[in-house]
Amino acid sequence: MPFQLKLPMQKYPESSDLTKRPVRVLHIAGRMERAGLETWIMRMLRLIDRNQFHIDIMVHSLDPGAYDEDVLALGCRILPCPYLAEPWRYAGEFKRLLQRYGPYDVVHSHIHFFSGYVLKLARSAQVPCRIAHSHNDDSTVERQKSWVRQGYLLLMKYWIRQSATHGLATSPKAALDLFGPSWVTHSQIQLLFSGLDLTPFETEISPATVRQTWKIPADAWVIGHVGRFESPKNHHFLVQVAAEVMRQKPKTYLMLVGEGALRADIEQQVKALGISDRVIFTGALPNIPAILLGCFDAFIFPSIHEGLGVALVEAQAAGLPCLTSDVVPIEADVVPNLVQRLSLKQSSLEWANTLLTHTQNTPRQSVQETFPFLKHSLFNMENSVPLLEAIYSKTLDT
Repeated sequence: MPFQLKLPMQKYPESSDLTKRPVRVLHIAGRMERAGLETWIMRMLRLIDRNQFHIDIMVHSLDPGAYDEDVLALGCRILPCPYLAEPWRYAGEFKRLLQRYGPYDVVHSHIHFFSGYVLKLARSAQVPCRIAHSHNDDSTVERQKSWVRQGYLLLMKYWIRQSATHGLATSPKAALDLFGPSWVTHSQIQLLFSGLDLTPFETEISPATVRQTWKIPADAWVIGHVGRFESPKNHHFLVQVAAEVMRQKPKTYLMLVGEGALRADIEQQVKALGISDRVIFTGALPNIPAILLGCFDAFIFPSIHEGLGVALVEAQAAGLPCLTSDVVPIEADVVPNLVQRLSLKQSSLEWANTLLTHTQNTPRQSVQETFPFLKHSLFNMENSVPLLEAIYSKTLDT
């Protein structure tokens, strides 16, 4: 039976219908960097009614995150709990933070399998609403791990079943990975596609000005990618594909947006291939739509696994022809004629040829053409926040 989006049947009540006390929500994340999950949290914070929902964020690092100042400016607190490798110490600090800054009505955990431990602690602390939120599909990679890791995963999934009152997932694949096949019939597990703020895509952009900022020649053809430099994003293969495209189309440039642990390795690979003069490493950027609209001519997304692939959805919002791996959830194909899928079993040469053929046969679309696909979908953050508000608000009704 195909999955169905489960949406709240009733309209979320107006402010005057709610109890006077705001719902207190604690989100659990790694660190507030400029990455997919964290950007989603920031979009949610800006759109949710902060008079009705008071939100804090627990992070697992003492290092500052790129979004920290934005979080604080919105009246939210950042609570460090950096003891992931020390479960007993983590439990003590978790309890201390809840006692000091709580009580919380909701603990909303975004840290995949470790959510099992977090929600077990939240249950012990008698937090009434406990949400496990799956943003990834790690099944392909996890199957290759040791028996010790497999035991850990089984324990975490068991604790999620025992301790979570609600489950959310960015795609059916992400739901299956964290909650198992029974998620389809579980009334408290729902799909919540990672929403986009569409407003920046409506802003007038001068491609000539944006390209001049990055010193890109006017006649250059730019392949682009947005994502952290981590193994699931498959940058090593991406660079091989770009090098082959450059061989066939010499005026090609590659623009890589993001930061991460593997950036130095990729920079070395680019240097070894002799294409450093045509590869731009931008680092993490605050305004991705401006880059998509102003610099990119095509988007490439050869991920090894994805929970959804928000960057791919953003690229379609910008009207770009896209080449993606076939493991990316099909739900990310919002403007289907822009997207070409290809197996990672194919060579970098086949990927390069497919990219060139697809872009030749698929004209770039205007934002006016792509917006109808996104405006009324659950990829629009304005449409997805009410689902969260409905889940959170029920806490005070019980």
